[in-house]
Amino acid sequence: MSIKGNGNGNANGSGLDREIVLEVARVTEAAAIAAARLRGRGNEKAADKAAVDAMRRELGRIPIDGTVVIGEGEMDEAPMLYIGEKVGTGEGPEVDIAVDPLEGTTICAKAMPNALAVLAISERGGLLHAPDMYMNKIAIGPGYPDRVVNLDATPAENLHALAKAKGVPITEIMACILDRPRHAELIKAVRETGAGVQLIPDGDIAGVIWTTDSRETGIDIYMGSGGAPEGVLAAAALRCIGGQIQGRLMPMKDEERARAEKMGIKDITKIFFLEDMASSDVVFSATGVTDGSLLDGVRFRGDFAETETVVMRSKTGTVRRIKTTLRAIGSRFIG
Repeated sequence: MSIKGNGNGNANGSGLDREIVLEVARVTEAAAIAAARLRGRGNEKAADKAAVDAMRRELGRIPIDGTVVIGEGEMDEAPMLYIGEKVGTGEGPEVDIAVDPLEGTTICAKAMPNALAVLAISERGGLLHAPDMYMNKIAIGPGYPDRVVNLDATPAENLHALAKAKGVPITEIMACILDRPRHAELIKAVRETGAGVQLIPDGDIAGVIWTTDSRETGIDIYMGSGGAPEGVLAAAALRCIGGQIQGRLMPMKDEERARAEKMGIKDITKIFFLEDMASSDVVFSATGVTDGSLLDGVRFRGDFAETETVVMRSKTGTVRRIKTTLRAIGSRFIG
């Protein structure tokens, strides 16, 4: 295992110690390897289940008293990693956990770029309990004035404000948007300003994270609607590495409004900012399943698997890129 990063990882005074930071990397590594075995097979459900099973198994080994607040669904909908499920050994700090064992099930099934296994752990109460519904989002990277963009502003207003803050003509701004029919008007409005659009087929957590390093990725802003749970996971990453995000829930039916209220969200029109979605010390880990702009995918070489993971912590600002080689023992890869 080789580790590159910045920050010292000192966790004094926090419920999340340095050992947990590396434990979460092992969790996403296991999920990524399990999903990668099914890359390109065209079976989204099988790949997702493999990732879920592996992630749940590894979470059970960590010395934490964990509760899943962002998971694979409600208890009656998902057999594993459902919202409210207890994970960990039961001994250790009380933490909230947000998971997306396979972010980009379709792109994994098609062996396309940017599928990830993702996990965030925070101190208890540190993550928004977001219901499984759409959320309208806007996100940018670090270094800009607070709230230079606004979810209630028009695309043109936001893009012009961002270009001015960046000190570039609007023609040099690139927006990342999920390629969905519902975004047709948004895509048109962005292009009419002179800005560019990079469409992605899936994986909006990665899309948000790309905004944090526009020189490397070419992405300045993320816009459009996607899953609310993914919004919380993206906010956890941004809390660690910098940036801004705003989101508003988009319930499509009365059942979704009732679910949001049950989870403590009384004002369905509320704009959630970064500090609302990830409010305390958080550790974020993502391992590549398929090759992508953020991470390399899993490589299988005989009895070995090679992974690339990014692990980040908000309290210290630590960002580690971890290259791991794991050896197969039986049906599992051990690292």
